Amino acid sequence: MTSAFFFLVLLLSSSFLSDFQVVGSVGGKGTHHVVEVSSLFPPNECSPSNGSINGSSAMPVVHRHGPCSRISGAKLGPQEILLRDQLRVDSLQSRVSTRRRRAQPFRSSLVDQSTLEASYGASVNTANYIVTVGFGTPKKEMTVVFDTGSDLTWIQCEPCVGYCHSQKDPIFDPSESSTYYNISCGSPECKELKSSTGSAGACSSSNCVYGLQYGDQSYSVGFFATETITLGPHGAVPGFRFGCGEKNRGIFGNIAGVLGLGRDKVSLVTQSANRFKEVFSYCLPPSSSSTGYLSFGPKYPSDVRFTPLLAQDPPSFYFMDMVGIAVGGRRLPVAATVFSDAGTIIDSGTVITRLPPAAYSGLRTAFRRAMSQYPRAAALSILDTCYDLTGYKTVTVPKLVLVFRGGLEVEVVFSGILYGTRVSQICLAFAGNSDDGDVGIFGNTQQRGYDVVYDAGKGRMGFGPGGCN
Repeated sequence: MTSAFFFLVLLLSSSFLSDFQVVGSVGGKGTHHVVEVSSLFPPNECSPSNGSINGSSAMPVVHRHGPCSRISGAKLGPQEILLRDQLRVDSLQSRVSTRRRRAQPFRSSLVDQSTLEASYGASVNTANYIVTVGFGTPKKEMTVVFDTGSDLTWIQCEPCVGYCHSQKDPIFDPSESSTYYNISCGSPECKELKSSTGSAGACSSSNCVYGLQYGDQSYSVGFFATETITLGPHGAVPGFRFGCGEKNRGIFGNIAGVLGLGRDKVSLVTQSANRFKEVFSYCLPPSSSSTGYLSFGPKYPSDVRFTPLLAQDPPSFYFMDMVGIAVGGRRLPVAATVFSDAGTIIDSGTVITRLPPAAYSGLRTAFRRAMSQYPRAAALSILDTCYDLTGYKTVTVPKLVLVFRGGLEVEVVFSGILYGTRVSQICLAFAGNSDDGDVGIFGNTQQRGYDVVYDAGKGRMGFGPGGCN
């Protein structure tokens, strides 16, 4: 029996720079950071945020490779991280430009003679920010990565049909839950899966089947089902449609699955709209040794400022209108049309922010000029602006500000400016796209330390400083 899969994009991970110690500022108006070089790397102990996780649907967020993580796995080197990040970016840009692409047929004993449409995805092995959610009645805790670039939520389920990857939590057994139900093949929900994901609604014994495959050939196949999902202490969402994966292969890094936070019909955001009003927020910790949060519902700090979300195709992504960049207090002479012609999405899974070629060229020139007192180092994969800080006690780095429609200015925290794992090779954590038409991506490194609010119900994105505190 032959089937093919639709492919979605998942998360990548990083081991970036740590919390930092500000020791001064230069330039009259605070246009630069001055930090201890010794504080550029994360400590080996977990230092939880000083703030509390408030709300019935709020959960702690941690970096999967940091000391606060409850899962383990081999850490990736910077070259591998950046390679996988580029695979994700290629996939996201392909989805934006072509929407749907076909994959080669794949054999699975879970499905009858049906085929599933396919769109390409990227590796999930490097997914970096994780949360713990509850599935079933009684509730079983599952550690998952959350992804604003994916719609369908899935976890591994018993019985594993020959293949299940290793995970920290016990694999979910639907037979032990009183609220689990398979979705029938001819149901409107199965047809909705097709319209949202491209799946042709494959069947197995009259039950609806989903299929996901990623760019590194990892995959998950199983039944499309309903279950109660619990977000935080009391954020239960009954009848939630998700993928119960019985055939999963790949290097998923001990996670149970993926929490899809895109904008399409099968995403958690859309399915829980009646309760949470299509609003969720998070703070990605400034260091892999600290903690953040993920929360659902229209409750966020009063100092959050907003910029409009744009209506774009495909509808899964969160498009924003970036209009400029400032370096060291000076706006780059880059026209707003350079950004708008290609468009910009915000993505929780992309590590390094990608800019249109002209915008990145301007950023690189200004940054190199401001850092001219430091010796250059060899490029690190896609990162071409690197420095050797060996022998320096402090480093002075220009502040970077991303500007969006409506006057919203997001000043990148210091740990979001640089990338590196050794003092002799510290790099600017931005990269340029290869083509003017490639969509720009606001990556997770530059989102660190902010309350990031996705208000799809009102069509806006918000940012507030000091989020993880």
